[in-house]
Amino acid sequence: MSITAPVTVSDARDQLAAIIDRVRAEHEPVYLSRRGQRVAAVIDADDLERLIELAEDMADIRAAEESREEMRRTQNEPTPWETVKADLGLA
Repeated sequence: MSITAPVTVSDARDQLAAIIDRVRAEHEPVYLSRRGQRVAAVIDADDLERLIELAEDMADIRAAEESREEMRRTQNEPTPWETVKADLGLA
């Protein structure tokens, strides 16, 4: 991933269509700056969707790891799925 120099917000207004075409073709974000500071990024919608899915997957993995660690620490056994379903009235 190569990070190019940010585009100023005022320049981005004039180049919006070209910026959108660029991020869709290159799958690299274009950062926007204001007063020399990065303030936003334009990213391909499909790339953003994939990033969100990956972040959600990582959150699930971390939650599972935390649960396993808690079970080790407390020496509790996991509740069998059949018991959970019965408790919820699903069985």
